[in-house]
Order: sequence, then structure tokens, then C-alpha cells
Amino acid sequence: MASVVSGRGLTKHYRMGEVDVAALRGVDIDLFEGELVVLLGASGSGKSTLLNILGGLDVCTSGHVEYRGQDLTAADPDDLTWYRRRHVGFVFQFYNLIPSLTARENVALVTEIADDPLDPAEALELVGLGDRLDHFPAQLSGGEQQRVAVARAVAKRPDLLLCDEPTGALDFQTGVRVLAVLERINRELGTTTCVITHNVPIAAMATRVITLADGAIARIDVPTVHKAAAELRW
Repeated sequence: MASVVSGRGLTKHYRMGEVDVAALRGVDIDLFEGELVVLLGASGSGKSTLLNILGGLDVCTSGHVEYRGQDLTAADPDDLTWYRRRHVGFVFQFYNLIPSLTARENVALVTEIADDPLDPAEALELVGLGDRLDHFPAQLSGGEQQRVAVARAVAKRPDLLLCDEPTGALDFQTGVRVLAVLERINRELGTTTCVITHNVPIAAMATRVITLADGAIARIDVPTVHKAAAELRW
């Protein structure tokens, strides 16, 4: 499989007063074409820092990142903005929808800057909200708002979908529905998808599971028993 994005020797250090905090310690990682990766680890293990670097939201202290062979490490802020706009979709724990815009309008914000976007109505249909196009966030449940956020992320047809604890603010049943949407997008659109979680059972839906501990990759597993999102229990 071709690598969509890769990192080699990634380190990230933060200065907190007189203390140097190492968030990443020499991480080597590849995210391959069309796979669904679960990035697993406890809080503080470096998962979000790694995802932010791969997505161009942050830069590493040392090491390098490549997108389809293009070196992003020396990219200037304008180049990283271009990379994020054209190639990366983000889904976060909190939905970050604009309250004064409808679901359709929230998704349209992204399609206006994309080269070959999905129609906002089509993106919302893909996440099961075709009948909620003109509802405002306050008229939607938490799970529905997260699905709007997913529709917004995928509407620009990104090569890479990065999801940071997308079920963290949701109850179990709602979380499963959101994971099923991510699973469908990965399957039907072929979008390389990486999901951060501390919830071990979610790993069963992955193509690969990358476990982080103390800023380093502790292990990489390929689940022998694959479960659909609807089959997950935690």
C-alpha cells in the first residue's frame, strides 16, 4: 500500500517554565492508502500531538513529515494551510459548529474552499442527516452535531481524515453511530482514516492499531478479529 502521510524520527518538546516536556520521542509512523487506523493510548501518551503534526496543525521539534513524498517539515505557514485545506479533514471531540448556521451551511463553509467537493446535502446524506439539512445546531442532539462535523470534514473529499476522540463527549450508543459513519466513509470513499481513542474496544474496528505510551510507539497490531462499529461494546 502507498503511504499517504509518514513521519520519521518525530520529536516534540514543550517548555513549561524551567521544565522541558517531551510529548513525542522519535516516532516513526505511516498512514497507508484507504486504511482505518486506531491510535490508542492513555491521556498524555502523545496521541493528539502526533495527529496534529501529521495534519499540519503543529510542527515537530525534530524529524520530518511527508505527504505523498512531499516534505512538509520545511513548509511555511501558507503551504501548511494549503495542505490542510486541500488534503486533510479534521474531526474533534467537540463539534465546533457555528450556532447561527444550519447543518447545510456549516458544511458549505468547507465546500466553498475545496476544489472538488461533495454537495453539502450529499455529505449530510452520507452521515445519515439528509432530513436535517436546515436544522441549527441547537436543534440537533450531540451525536447529530458530531455527524454534521464529520460531514463537514469529508465534504471536501480529503485524502486523510483525522479524528481526535470523536466519541469522547458522547454516550455509548451515540458514539457507536458516529463510529459507524466513519467506518462507512472509509469503506465507501476510501478515505484514509485515523481515529484517536483511549477506549480499547474501539480498536477492534481498525485495519491497524498503533499504541502510544510516553510519547513513543509501544506496539503496532493488526486485529485478527475485525468488528463492525455496530458490534462494538465497552
